[in-house]
Amino acid sequence: MKHILSVFLLAACASGLHAADWPQYRGPNRDDVSAETGLLKQWPAGGPPLVWTYKDAGVGYSGPAIVGDRLYTLGGRDETEFLLALDLKAVQDGAVKEAWAAKVGPLFQWKGNRWSAGPAATPTVDGELIYALGGNGDLVCVEAAAGKERWRTNLPKELEAQVNPIGGGPKSLGWGFTWSPLVDGDRLICIPGGPKGTVAALDKATGRVLWRSTEVTDQAAYTSPMAAEIGGVRQYVVLTNQAVFGVAAVDGRLLWRDKRRYGTEVVNSPLVHGPYVYTTVGAGGGSDLVKIVKEGEVFRVEPVYSNKNLANHHGNVLRVGEHVYGFSPGRGWVCQRFEDGGNAWEEKAKLRDGSVVYADGRLYCYTENDGTVALAEASPVGWRETGRFKIPQQSTRRQPLGRIWTPPVVAGGKLFLRDQELLFCFDVAAP
Repeated sequence: MKHILSVFLLAACASGLHAADWPQYRGPNRDDVSAETGLLKQWPAGGPPLVWTYKDAGVGYSGPAIVGDRLYTLGGRDETEFLLALDLKAVQDGAVKEAWAAKVGPLFQWKGNRWSAGPAATPTVDGELIYALGGNGDLVCVEAAAGKERWRTNLPKELEAQVNPIGGGPKSLGWGFTWSPLVDGDRLICIPGGPKGTVAALDKATGRVLWRSTEVTDQAAYTSPMAAEIGGVRQYVVLTNQAVFGVAAVDGRLLWRDKRRYGTEVVNSPLVHGPYVYTTVGAGGGSDLVKIVKEGEVFRVEPVYSNKNLANHHGNVLRVGEHVYGFSPGRGWVCQRFEDGGNAWEEKAKLRDGSVVYADGRLYCYTENDGTVALAEASPVGWRETGRFKIPQQSTRRQPLGRIWTPPVVAGGKLFLRDQELLFCFDVAAP
């Protein structure tokens, strides 16, 4: 655990980020683990204080990215998707001020869709620039200061991008483009999917295509790319309906591939720890751990385990120490041993299904059905709850079959919760 935190601190210093920043999907390391300390260990009755409510975030499942005094997210207003910037310094009478709104593209929606509308990707902040992906595949780069557009591309038109439509949605579009862009050096890593290559590296300054993973042409799933250093080789790890694989960062060549066959939506991004890659898929899937071994110049995949002890679908899972935490239908909230795949504990009675983030020794669990939030110790001993509350109100604009699927975020001593057009900020810092 000390090694993990050391790596995080070094990365934060190198990028100029502060520990309180949450600059992209799933946080600084894309793992839903916050390095913050000094947070409440137990909540008062009724939950922590509500700082502000924002009621115009638009429809969609996009999460917040937070750097300094700005929060960025995506939302659909009327027939248009926007990248939104909130000024966290401008809070008055329980409301926060919008700094600017930049147009991304037309609203993602299709006839008969009763589950989701609008964007679902989280913006990526890289210094003075922000990268945002709309549900229809509109990818934009804008300036953080005022939302001025630098460049844009439409992935289906210009990169022949395709999303696997298993589970519903139009052909080659499915439930829309939901992965979140990854900045790695001068590259912007994307998962367009389709015949030209599943993974693409763009010049982050211009949007020009640098390479495509021509050896892998799977359609994109709903997972995001993960950067890793395995066997001394920088690479990007990606999960699709057909496989989990790694491609070289320098040119996109295929390094290794472990075939899979999922007949449902693939939502969770891989967890990478050293040479190990962990994946979980719901609706009949399960959890798998493989070890990536490099022999000379060749990589091979060693299976470690494959079971159904944790099969997360719409939420997310995270790794703390030697355990993975998340919700699994039929089992409830689960603490799974990363090493061998066995469950340290299961808790079905205490809380319904939802998403989770970790900070300062605690799990912040956010239910998808009614917006209940529970604070629990991240411990392999068992479910130990130290507070709960419910969001003040639920969205009136959510699709009839949709749920609260935006994971919580902890940054700057605050807890951020979203339900479509509603975005809430709570103070969880200890006095």
